[in-house]
Formats: sequence, structure tokens, C-alpha cells
Amino acid sequence: MVAKTTVRQRSRSNQPVGGRNKNSLRIIGGEHRGRRLQFVAPEGLRPTTDRVRETLFNWLQNRIQGARVLDLFAGSGALGFEAASRGAREVMLVEMNRHVCEVLRQNAALLDSPDVDIKVQQRDARKFLQQSDSNSFDIVFLDPPFRKNLLQPVIELLESDGWLADDALIYIEQGSDEAEAQLPSNWQPLKEKSAGQVRYQLIERATNVSQ
Repeated sequence: MVAKTTVRQRSRSNQPVGGRNKNSLRIIGGEHRGRRLQFVAPEGLRPTTDRVRETLFNWLQNRIQGARVLDLFAGSGALGFEAASRGAREVMLVEMNRHVCEVLRQNAALLDSPDVDIKVQQRDARKFLQQSDSNSFDIVFLDPPFRKNLLQPVIELLESDGWLADDALIYIEQGSDEAEAQLPSNWQPLKEKSAGQVRYQLIERATNVSQ
């Protein structure tokens, strides 16, 4: 079993660990609405914009309260922290970059609340999904680096290895010029929009689908 890092103590500082390339994101709803968090941005990291997050969490508003959430390519943590602010009971942030993970942990400490358990794992997304101690999540965010061919393998692992609740919602964000991934037959698209060079959609995992 892979040890999980749980953040439960508040940081003594209001700033995350440093880095030359620091940026900030704003939580746009919920308990921490308006709170700004700093993040480091290695090459290829592009946080989901405020506009797209607002649309996404409008879609999720009836399902986010008390949900178990997996942010599989966490990056800045914009999606996972937004979910925590809006009432998720558990948020797992998975990110392979060590320095980015350090900042995620410190930001998680800044948002510490008895009502939400925020965990951070430094792990490649595919290796994380290949571990044996899978847990079922109600909502999964998939926003991998563009043009890296990461979506298809993680979609297959999510469906086959017990990571999804029966009626889980899956959010996918990708470049508008990228080919769409092949979805399992029981994944039913609910919503889809585009913004600039980004295409994003919300999908529901159905338990009974006619073949």
C-alpha cells in the first residue's frame, strides 16, 4: 500500500514555499471564496481558468457537497481546492512534480478545515491508478498536459480498476485540436463547451447501459 500524505495542520505562513516562477489563483466560490493561493508553474502547467471553473462548478453544484474527489493531474490545484471550498468531504491531489507537490501541501494547509480531508500524493497518474488499494471517487478531474497522450490510458484504468463510484462524474479538459479519447460504453457525456483553445466536458458513469 502506498503511504498517503494527509495535510491537517495550518501553515505558519500565508505564503507557499518559494520558486522563481510563482503565480496566483483565486478560489471563486464556497467557504474560501476570494482566497488567493500561490503556485509554481513548471513548463506545461496551465491552471483551469476562472471562466471554465465557474462553468464546471455550476454543472457540479448538486453533486459536490460531501463528494469524494480525485484531481488526477493536480498541477496548481485549482480544481481540487475549488472542490474543497465548495463542500467536498475528501480531495485527493495527484501530481508527479516534487516542487509543485510541496506547494500543493502548503496551500492545502492554508485551507485546513475539519469538514474536508485534503491529501497530496507525489506520483505519476498512471502509476497511482495501478496501485492495488483503489478507492471509489464520486468526482474525478482529468486535466492532463496537452498533447502528451495521457487521457486514454488513465480513462481505461479508472474504469477497470475500481476507482469510480457507480454514478461518478468525470471532468475532462483537453486542447481543442486534440483527438477525443475513446470513452467506455457506460460513460455518458452530459455537458460540453469550448473556451479559446480548450475543450471541456462533463461525463457521467452509468451503471446500466444497453449494449
